[in-house]
Amino acid sequence: MDAELTTLATTVATTLVQQMTTDAWTRMRDRIARVLGRGGGGEEEAVVGELDEAREQLLAAREAGDEAAADDVAAEWRSRMRRTLGRNPEQAEELRRILRELDGGGLAEPSVTYHTHNEISGGTHQFTIQAGHVGRIENGRPPQG
Repeated sequence: MDAELTTLATTVATTLVQQMTTDAWTRMRDRIARVLGRGGGGEEEAVVGELDEAREQLLAAREAGDEAAADDVAAEWRSRMRRTLGRNPEQAEELRRILRELDGGGLAEPSVTYHTHNEISGGTHQFTIQAGHVGRIENGRPPQG
């Protein structure tokens, strides 16, 4: 398998395991099961069952603070994705599409990311305070004034 497919397999598996703990899980699970279960004969349903079992193992491991067991779940799906793409490299585009949709908000809950870059220069030593919002909220509304 070439390096690009190996990287894709790792990225898909990592994203899959991350999504196991979110509200977007069922959509992600169903999309991945559709790709991995190609061929009919109930394979898609079997993959859904395997993914749900992996999610239960991951949640139990995290709840118990067992990072080694959580890492095992991720390693299992990395290996599975590599084998799948090794046998069926044509599935790479569908997996990329799933990642793009996830990144673009098509599968995940919307999120807000703030990026801040500060540069302070000069010879004086003074305090600097930065905040995304300064104020107070009472009963769910900003004060009138």
